[in-house]
Amino acid sequence: MNATRTLAALALFGMAGMAHAAGNCTISLKGDDAMKFDQKEITVSAGCPTITVELTHTGKLPVTAMGHNVVISKTPDMAGVARDAMKAGTANAYVPPGDARVIAHTDLIGGGAKTKMTFPGKKLTAGEDYSFFCSFPGHSTLMKGKLVVTK
Repeated sequence: MNATRTLAALALFGMAGMAHAAGNCTISLKGDDAMKFDQKEITVSAGCPTITVELTHTGKLPVTAMGHNVVISKTPDMAGVARDAMKAGTANAYVPPGDARVIAHTDLIGGGAKTKMTFPGKKLTAGEDYSFFCSFPGHSTLMKGKLVVTK
């Protein structure tokens, strides 16, 4: 009986380890009407076949007044992408179309909505300097964070 408990505990421990590894392939963020993400730093693995970005807008304001998205770029490119996002306008969800500086981005959503997208993990390199931010006009000054990429 004691051996059975030990094996069960080891099996649960192993499954917990797998869940942790799988979580390293997902970026989950919440944005609100106060222009804040719930996290300032997220770690993912460049070894993931795909990385999923999930965004939940916990506020109530419509997309036209307080829209949020998640854009991922190298940190030195963030200010330029945010500036060009304003020029891209609402028709492009404030993401410059075809911009090579944009590694990935979600759709633009309003209060109460959720969105999700995936991109290849190989687009990220461990040790590089990446950021995530909201490209809705004026939001990137507050709604931003560091994306740490491990192997």
